[in-house]
Amino acid sequence: MLTITDLSLTEAKVRHLSGLTASFQPGTLTTILGRTGAGKTSLMRAIAGLLTPDSGRIALAGSDWTRLPPWKRPVAMVTQQFINYPHLNVRDNVAFPLVRAGVAKPEAAAKADAALTRVGLATMMDRRPSELSGGQQQRVAIARALVKKAPVLLLDEPFVNLDYKLREAFREDLVELLATETGTTVLYASTEPREALQMGDQIILMAEGRIVQSGQPRSVFAAPASLTAAQVINDPPINPIPFRQANVADFGALGQHPFRLPPGAYTLGLRAADIHPGGPHQAEVTLTEVTGSETITHLRLSGQHLVMQEKSVVPRTPGDQLGVSLDLGAGLVFGADGARKEI
Repeated sequence: MLTITDLSLTEAKVRHLSGLTASFQPGTLTTILGRTGAGKTSLMRAIAGLLTPDSGRIALAGSDWTRLPPWKRPVAMVTQQFINYPHLNVRDNVAFPLVRAGVAKPEAAAKADAALTRVGLATMMDRRPSELSGGQQQRVAIARALVKKAPVLLLDEPFVNLDYKLREAFREDLVELLATETGTTVLYASTEPREALQMGDQIILMAEGRIVQSGQPRSVFAAPASLTAAQVINDPPINPIPFRQANVADFGALGQHPFRLPPGAYTLGLRAADIHPGGPHQAEVTLTEVTGSETITHLRLSGQHLVMQEKSVVPRTPGDQLGVSLDLGAGLVFGADGARKEI
């Protein structure tokens, strides 16, 4: 089991990690979800030995890695960039870490061929990286990581530089590949909630260098522990709507709802799919985004910025007036301290 305990890291006077504690079981895929700058890459680089933490401990199966140099750590890592050796052909790129570790060249070449076949590049082994597409180059990097048979595999947003359709296809292929890597601890960093929810056996949410929640993906999505966690795991972003609770929850011009809460100030987290076109509230369209077969519409309603998600392509223009309804009862309630409240 890979464990990190109270890990903190500062680089160039900027705190990247702050008191992280987590454990990762062999044979599992953990997605690490957070926005850019949340600390995902810093965590992976610390595990790989490329960054040295200020404090805390990193260990695999009880063996302390915290001060172990990177070349002594049994770790394979794939980054956002297509890092391949331009002077080597594809087969030699994949075989390189084996040859460097002392494996005989014929054996290393055979293992490289097998790994390249697994990632769908059996016909391209003699090409140079410059002769491959971006997606093919990333497959070479993944094959090079897999051929090492390292007990820890780190994938730092490996498909972020690929187009949407290619990412979708590669994710499915990668999940199938990793299912055969029994005993390997896989960490996959992502900024995309949908990707993180689909891929992982467990999920870790990060914000500002801290772990804000972890657990089973569906459970974390259904019951985020805090407003910060809800903001990280929802895409489109969750709508934070302030309200006050007296006898009922009072949302001002947006209406009331009979929540059972102590009097005070709260925030309702309303998912974009819980705002619907057609309803009593008149909103102004400020921006429309079409993503695949969905439409994301940004609205201005009673001084509140809201985001609505529809499962269809709907042409709208900024400045359009649109009647909408809000399913307030479907929202998540958070207290003044940001913690989720039962309603």
